[in-house]
Amino acid sequence: MYDFSLRNQLLALVAALTMSSGLAGAEENLRISPLVRAVRLASRSVVNIHTEKDVAASQDNRLFQQRHRKVSGMGTGLVVDHRGYIVTNYHVIDGVSSITVTFDDGEACNASVVSYDRREDLAIIRIEVERDLDVMPTGSSDDLMLAETVFAVGNAFGYEHTVTSGIISALHRNVEVDEHQSYRNLIQTDASINPGNSGGPLLNVEGDVIGINVAIRSGAQRIGFAIPIDDARRVIARLLSVERLRGHSHGIRATTTLRGTGLQVEQIAGDSPAAACGLQPGDIITQAGDVQVRDEADLERAFLGLSAGAIVDIVSEKEGKSISRRLQLGSFGSDTARVDIQPSGSQTSPVDSRKSATKAVSLSDHAQPTLWDAFGIRVRELTVGELETVAGRPFPGASGEIRYNGGLRITAVRSNSPAAELLRKDDLLLGLDGYETVSLSNLEFILDPHRPNRTQRSRCQYLRPGMTPVEGTVSLP
Repeated sequence: MYDFSLRNQLLALVAALTMSSGLAGAEENLRISPLVRAVRLASRSVVNIHTEKDVAASQDNRLFQQRHRKVSGMGTGLVVDHRGYIVTNYHVIDGVSSITVTFDDGEACNASVVSYDRREDLAIIRIEVERDLDVMPTGSSDDLMLAETVFAVGNAFGYEHTVTSGIISALHRNVEVDEHQSYRNLIQTDASINPGNSGGPLLNVEGDVIGINVAIRSGAQRIGFAIPIDDARRVIARLLSVERLRGHSHGIRATTTLRGTGLQVEQIAGDSPAAACGLQPGDIITQAGDVQVRDEADLERAFLGLSAGAIVDIVSEKEGKSISRRLQLGSFGSDTARVDIQPSGSQTSPVDSRKSATKAVSLSDHAQPTLWDAFGIRVRELTVGELETVAGRPFPGASGEIRYNGGLRITAVRSNSPAAELLRKDDLLLGLDGYETVSLSNLEFILDPHRPNRTQRSRCQYLRPGMTPVEGTVSLP
């Protein structure tokens, strides 16, 4: 006879063990909070940055030759493209002689500076890697809420991948650091941000970047600031622009980011590759090449590393219909001898040997009349020889060494124009209103009357033949 009491006891024992196991699993899962998951997601695309800078050592006896010593610095960065492009703060890499990037698994790589924006305090650096890097998930900063939980990851005081948490304390803060640096529209947070966190992410509980940590309030406790990611991504797009870096053109001029939908085209340059392939205002770009396009930075990433004449497949939508087009990347001039100039003492990239090493790059003719009529100058890009005399070379400045990526040679100045109050023919225009001027597209952006943070009286850096770079002020039209 089957003993049902024994059967019931066995079933009860199995049930108790199952329940106990389930409770243990539940308790373990409860430990994996949204913040834990977000940190795990972010850790692969956050990098620690260590730098060295050569500074003059003081000498009590002036008869001795001045010596130099190395000063170490630190910061944090975010991978923005799988090929090794990383964004950080400009002040992290300003004037440094070497940059070392370290990943969470301990892998270390040397990095070089690609481009930067002093005013917005952002820079792009790059490492050479043979594998695809994890790109940091990007959120949005246009729907942030006061008291929303956030956390920061960074190289705090050199303690790599330090995680701190807090809330959003305030939005739209304007912060004046000194007479040379100010920030607008910052996120304020009480998540602990320390020296070394600069350039690192401020993340929400879903692990998306909503800001780039940039500053702390000296003497205060738990008052830190971050650049909103929407603002930062617009700057990143300019810093990754192939028109800026390589002199290649696509002609997609004005865009509006549609979160979760794509990038809406507002303006197309005439006689441009974008116009030739049929793109029109109102089109919503969702993919370019193998890059899913969410904003301007994604669009520029799709063109990185390509040569003039390369074909990029563009997928766009309009009135509910998906359209595929083929955009052929163009060039600002048919006789192009370009080098990628990198500051901080880095070596230049090889020059295209098919072109003349002494021929100046021609600029897009359709934009020159606007520059002439509005500002009063005509310019040309530099020959390779001219680039070598200025790009990456250290010049003395009020706060230490200054390095430039290049410039534009002024070929004519119109009398009684805004430019004529300061600039002369044959001057080398190095920077204007806080931005570098290494291409015509830089000037088009700087002179745009609708550009944010545009000032009427602007600082202008220029190099006159036989002199060192100087700075003056000039009126923008």
